[in-house]
Amino acid sequence: MIQIDLSGKRAVVGGSSRGLGLASAQQLASAGAEVIMMARNEEKLQRAIQTLSTHAGQKHRYLLVDYANPQEFEARVKEYFSGLEIHILVNNTNGPAPGTVMEKGVADFQQAFDLLFKSYVTLTQVLLPGMVKSGYGRVINVSSSSVKEPIPNLVLSNSIRSAVSSWAKSLSREVAGAGVTVNTILTGSFDTERIKEVIAGQAERVGKAPEQLLEEKRQAIPAGRLGKPEEYGFLVTFLASPLAAYINGTSIPIDGGNMTAV
Repeated sequence: MIQIDLSGKRAVVGGSSRGLGLASAQQLASAGAEVIMMARNEEKLQRAIQTLSTHAGQKHRYLLVDYANPQEFEARVKEYFSGLEIHILVNNTNGPAPGTVMEKGVADFQQAFDLLFKSYVTLTQVLLPGMVKSGYGRVINVSSSSVKEPIPNLVLSNSIRSAVSSWAKSLSREVAGAGVTVNTILTGSFDTERIKEVIAGQAERVGKAPEQLLEEKRQAIPAGRLGKPEEYGFLVTFLASPLAAYINGTSIPIDGGNMTAV
């Protein structure tokens, strides 16, 4: 039986104090990778890091960063990762605030750009030279199914995540010959705190109970349920492994079959 073994590999996972970021960090650690977790809440990070496997002798760490402050973020990551070889990068952060096209102005789009696009590009550019030098690199971008099918009331996320996908595809072609792959995950509905927050906002907007909207969402998914965070972590870990060396420049849906666009 072929098993994924990431022993000796070092991974950076953004937004990993909860949700899909935490699930990704947990599965990477279970496969033997040493994980550096990133988020802005130290208390949550301290709890989260205790859930990571150390069976391969890993010494996991965390870095406090605020993705919403681009200047501080850039300075922090450049200082921290100077001279530190990273093999796997999972770009992930909280999504921007909900809202419609008519509700959001240029300043809102700039803030979303800094949060979602600039942070991904900045961290990738800091870590990529080391990946190229070592001949092994995996850049995995957490994105959304909204890249293919825009989600109502999430215009900022819809727009900026599409830009991330185009950037990632361009980058994938440039680094493919160096043993580095760049892939984007188009995320559907998962059982996380984030989806409960989004549902609560939608419920207030349309005048329905959050429980009702959540049940409607479940029923609309062909699988008949929300995804489990660990299922997301399995995909991330596979893409991070040598087994996925020929998978590059893709946008992979993980949504229980919900997406209809191709």
